Amino acid sequence: MKLVTGFNRELLMPSILSKVTGAGLAGALVLASAPLAFAAGELNLYSSRHYDTDERLYSDFEEMTGIKINRIEGKADELIARMEAEGANSPADVLLTVDTSRLERAKNAGVLQPIESAVLEARLPGYVKDDDNQWFGFSQRARILFYDKNDVSEPPMTYQDLADPKYKGQICIRSSSNVYTQTITAALIEHLGADAVKGWADAVVGNFARAPQGGDTDQLRGIVSGECDIAMSNTYYFARAIRKPVKGLSDSIEMIGWVFPNQDTDGAHMNLSGGGVAAHAPNKENAIKFLEYLASDQAQRYFSAGNDEYPAVPGVAISPSVAQLGFFKPDDVDASAIASNVPAAQKLLNEAGWQ
Repeated sequence: MKLVTGFNRELLMPSILSKVTGAGLAGALVLASAPLAFAAGELNLYSSRHYDTDERLYSDFEEMTGIKINRIEGKADELIARMEAEGANSPADVLLTVDTSRLERAKNAGVLQPIESAVLEARLPGYVKDDDNQWFGFSQRARILFYDKNDVSEPPMTYQDLADPKYKGQICIRSSSNVYTQTITAALIEHLGADAVKGWADAVVGNFARAPQGGDTDQLRGIVSGECDIAMSNTYYFARAIRKPVKGLSDSIEMIGWVFPNQDTDGAHMNLSGGGVAAHAPNKENAIKFLEYLASDQAQRYFSAGNDEYPAVPGVAISPSVAQLGFFKPDDVDASAIASNVPAAQKLLNEAGWQ
């Protein structure tokens, strides 16, 4: 088992990732994908992705296909509720959002439809797709552990280790209402069973350094400020602070080490960002073309270069900021199985007093 404590350590296990992109590495090979056919028309996109860097995805798709994208942006739950209220009259063609639980929520609300696409079937691994082909993951973030290198000589090596009494008063983590907390708990239920995870949640609550508060970047800032010694966060928040200045984090980033948990067992938990075709899409063919574009090498590389995420398509190049974190073994548990456990995870977290 290896820790990654700095930017030049040996890379961990090359499983889902195999190449790095950037100046000086232009010779790296990537998997090729067929160009999209030019097609006229429009696409109505409902998106809860809030990243300015996604503008490049949209403009490139429009240029390649001639399809104009009309966007409505908002929070995931609000967009799902809107699509429900609009019913058969909804103009939505595609819903994009983050996290498996929200994708499954959209499916269960009846606002998505199953589609057939040979491109998506060939390009995307089975574990990032809905079993009924109603939603698809297009980028990934590993949810891993970070720690203060100055104060923690033996960091937790697994998610289960967070329950160890020796970490009492050291842990900063998101609230139980956050989807990231819900999905990591749901994944642990899939691997360990609800009873074992209930005991784990009880013990983790006892190890909190403070009541859960803020976003992932705030958990990392908690290490810098000394409020906590250990934090859980998605990788792209930390990689972003490597790539560009992030207030309260980048200037002190060398003090933070990281661990990809559960490398000897199930692997590190992966959060998805993805989408699906709306149930009443008026431009269904264009919607499928857009999803196929998101699975192309060009779009997959941009998810990494523009937003410090991991591509969902195996073998596609990653950006230098992401590569700094090292290679690792990801948990390839079926995303649909995780999504089905979210209600049980919410109940369990509430019972544990996880605020």
